[in-house]
Amino acid sequence: MVSPGNQMFFLLLIAFAGATAYFSIPAAAIEGALIVVAALIYRRQIIRRRRDIVRYIDHLAANIDAAGKDSVTHCPLPMFILNMETGELIWANDLFLAAAGLRERFFSHRLSDILPGFDLKWLGRSGGTADAVLRNRNYAVYGNLIRQPHGRDKREMLATLYFIDVTELVNLRREHRLSRPVMSVIMIDNYDECMNNLNESQKSAILAAADEKITAWALLADGLLRKYDRDKYLFIFEERKMAGMIEQRFSLLDDMRTVTGPTGFQVTLSIGIGRDGETALECFSFAQLAIDMALSRGGDQAVVKNRVTFEFFGGRSKEVEKRTKVKSRIIATSLSRIIADSSSVFVMGHAYSDIDSLGAAAGVACIARKCGKRAYIVVDEKKTMAAALLERLRTQEAYAGAFIDEQAALLYSDNKSLLVIVDCNRPEIVESGDLLRSMNRVAVIDHHRRAANYIENAILVMHEPYASSASELVCELTQYLCQPGDLLRCEAEAMMAGIVLDTKGFTIHTGMRTFEAAAFLRGAGADPVEIKRLFQNDMQSSMERYEIIANARVVRASIAVAAVDREVDRVVAAQAADEMLSIIGIDASFVLFRTATGADISGRSLDRISVQMILEKLGGGGHQTIAGAQLKDTAVPKALEMLIQAIDRYCEESGIEDLIPPQAM
Repeated sequence: MVSPGNQMFFLLLIAFAGATAYFSIPAAAIEGALIVVAALIYRRQIIRRRRDIVRYIDHLAANIDAAGKDSVTHCPLPMFILNMETGELIWANDLFLAAAGLRERFFSHRLSDILPGFDLKWLGRSGGTADAVLRNRNYAVYGNLIRQPHGRDKREMLATLYFIDVTELVNLRREHRLSRPVMSVIMIDNYDECMNNLNESQKSAILAAADEKITAWALLADGLLRKYDRDKYLFIFEERKMAGMIEQRFSLLDDMRTVTGPTGFQVTLSIGIGRDGETALECFSFAQLAIDMALSRGGDQAVVKNRVTFEFFGGRSKEVEKRTKVKSRIIATSLSRIIADSSSVFVMGHAYSDIDSLGAAAGVACIARKCGKRAYIVVDEKKTMAAALLERLRTQEAYAGAFIDEQAALLYSDNKSLLVIVDCNRPEIVESGDLLRSMNRVAVIDHHRRAANYIENAILVMHEPYASSASELVCELTQYLCQPGDLLRCEAEAMMAGIVLDTKGFTIHTGMRTFEAAAFLRGAGADPVEIKRLFQNDMQSSMERYEIIANARVVRASIAVAAVDREVDRVVAAQAADEMLSIIGIDASFVLFRTATGADISGRSLDRISVQMILEKLGGGGHQTIAGAQLKDTAVPKALEMLIQAIDRYCEESGIEDLIPPQAM
């Protein structure tokens, strides 16, 4: 056999002989004869070398008993000896040649040709092994390194590799994984709204149509479907069907929206799926967590929960406002009891607190005062985006010393203190992560769609994604615990300002409950003129806002994106994003700007496009119409590239790409 390194040498000799034949046939014949002699000599050297290898193996086996020698020279497993420097196969037994579909030939075989990409770094390590595939058969590869004398004062590194056929084991393992049970809970999430004011025949028709859609979808997965409540189904199927469901992005969500009532109200459902559990019971518990997560994010979506994380699909529909206030009344009663049993109360929102966060905190402070407890509001005054509101509250006697920083809160708190988180449900973006981790008693009041990493082990949670703002939710609680006269005028204006901020002046994401809360606050003394002053900017900020808008470009025909590679006030960036929504044809807007730690993105939309789902792909979150993301250690140009990719993925997943064709940027 001729090694690959010498093949080029012989080819060049043959080429020269061919060129010589053009001038002299006899000379070319002599050169050809010399080439044949050289090849035969080289071939003899290779054969002698192979004989030396076999002799070395015999010598190696001579130190062990006869049975050991036989196992080396007549190994029942496919094996070969490899030159580690050149990657050439020096010797291979017949079993390996048959397994790899090879045969003896003049030129040597190379490992890279037989097993492309096969890594040998594991050789020499204790317990080292690797996996390989030869002609659709799976092998576990074992081996060891050998140093063999080669020439005077030189030793070459050889490797002996053994192949054990594990195809049946791999197939059995794959079949076991694909046949694992997957538990899912399917729920018609707007059942009460669909059935409201309908007669029995109309209700039966809607339910029959919904059952037909769910049953047809379940049949495709060859699973077990059982209805165990008026609006809930248990669906069990095998893991092998998951890939198809994910590829189709759970088509049942779109199919169900074609079912409508007499009034045109669309039926929507949520799917919670539990997989990868140790037992069927654990998978079912994952499914219950997933369905709770889907409902807390507004419904009309599928959530898949495994041992590690959540995956989200769908969620394009607007949240449906719940008509009953029973839950708010129960939570209000529970919150008052918890506050009364606490030694002190601390209220905290998200980092870079805004008017909604601070307004909701002021409402909780009023409730605490009504319960006879003093509330401390934890805020970083250097980073807040609601400085004007904070200064207005500070002038009130009831708020003297109420605003404290993280260190003071850690000093004042004890094991009976209560921490109320408002306008936030993610632990990594709260004002103080250390304070959250130090508290045993935590309550959460939030309206943003729940993220995969939410605050756990809270003793009380009021999470309603249908609400316009955290201030609206706190206002509902206040109505059950306080009289209008109990609220300070500045507190009523703070909560009203929070509602105005998140609804963009009562134009987006408003419902009957939003106006009821506004009416209550107006009756408590909230002055619209004073609220308007809270949103005023100086001339410099106004000029900067319009400069940001001037840098905007349009993506996907209806999404405006403005990127400025400098530090910008967060309030100005948010206002610029809001301002771009007033441009005809713009359904969503994003503003990117540099920060001390990387790049931030502020997103706004008019309900058609979910900026929350787009920015979730970048680790952010928020609400369907208001969202943000913080990209640490990321430059603005890179953040812009990542945002464009997230927009494209969202359009492809939601089907918007068919409605909004991409345009040149």
